[in-house]
Amino acid sequence: MGFSIRTVRASDWQAFRDLRLRMLRDTPIAYNETYAHAAALPESEWRERAGRGQEPGNISLVAVADDGTWIGIMRGFVSARRGAMLVGVYVDPAWRGGEGGVADALLEGIVDWARMRGDALVLEVHEDNPRAIAFYRRHGFEPTGNVTPYNLEPYGDEIEMRLDLTR
Repeated sequence: MGFSIRTVRASDWQAFRDLRLRMLRDTPIAYNETYAHAAALPESEWRERAGRGQEPGNISLVAVADDGTWIGIMRGFVSARRGAMLVGVYVDPAWRGGEGGVADALLEGIVDWARMRGDALVLEVHEDNPRAIAFYRRHGFEPTGNVTPYNLEPYGDEIEMRLDLTR
């Protein structure tokens, strides 16, 4: 089975919500939000969140399997202080790994978007997420030395990583 990449729209709010809840169950240390909090949000909040990718300075890409199932997502936004940021990264466990190419395809779209917005793409990743750290390193992201305390259990730190887009 294959997949395609497209932008997320506000009208996608139900599929967006379902994927976000799957993300929070699968990797609770990655998104600065608890499943319980997200599950209680009203439809209006989900519509707003799904539509953020279409706002100026933002992008939200989703990978959709041929059967219509959402299997991955990545979002970018421009921070006034830090420039282009990569956030909300997730690929369904059944689609992870180099052979599927879902994460690679999503990241390629975000990197293309970020190149038009500056010379770097920055992200934060929890120190206890070695799979994600390894993925980012394979794609040229390097730790900057900056860390931010993660505000939810199990706490710990988020490591800032940066991809130089001038190369």
